[in-house]
Amino acid sequence: MALENLISVDFSNEEIEKLSKGICLIKEALQGKTVNLTPDQRLQYGRIANQNKLIVDKAKSYMEQHPSWIPNFLDKQEFDRDYTSRKQIETHVQQLESLNQQLLDTKTLLDHDNYTNALSFYRMMRFLAGENEPGAKSVYEDMKVLFKKTGATAKPVETEE
Repeated sequence: MALENLISVDFSNEEIEKLSKGICLIKEALQGKTVNLTPDQRLQYGRIANQNKLIVDKAKSYMEQHPSWIPNFLDKQEFDRDYTSRKQIETHVQQLESLNQQLLDTKTLLDHDNYTNALSFYRMMRFLAGENEPGAKSVYEDMKVLFKKTGATAKPVETEE
C-alpha cells in the first residue's frame, strides 16, 4: 500500500534566493526600530485587545478636539508618534503572521510526509535485517537507537528542532 503524500512542494534556487533577499530587506527596514521582549515582558505588557484599541482611538480623537484637557505629564507628541507607528506596522504584522502560518503549515505537512516515509524505511530495514540482507543489519541497528522501548511497542524518541 502506497503512503499518502500530503504535500508536494519544490522551490527553485531562485525562489529561495528571492525569499532570503526579501527577508533581508525586511530586517534592514526594521533595523534599530524593533525590540525583542523576554517572555516575562510579553506577559507583563500583553497585547492590546480590540476593545482597548477603541479606547485608544477614542482618546486620540478627544485629545485632538480638546488639547487643553490633555494632562501636563502626557507627552502628546510621543503619543502621536506611537499611534502613527503602530498603525503603520499593524497591517504588516498581520500579513507576516499570515505568511508565517502558511510556512509553518507547509512545513508541518512536509515533516509529516518525511517522518512517515522514514518510519517505512526503518520498518523495511528491520525486515531486511531479519532476512540477513547484506548491510541492512548495521543500518537497522544504527536507526534502532532512535526508538525507545515503552511496553510492547517501540516509539520514536522525541527531539526538539
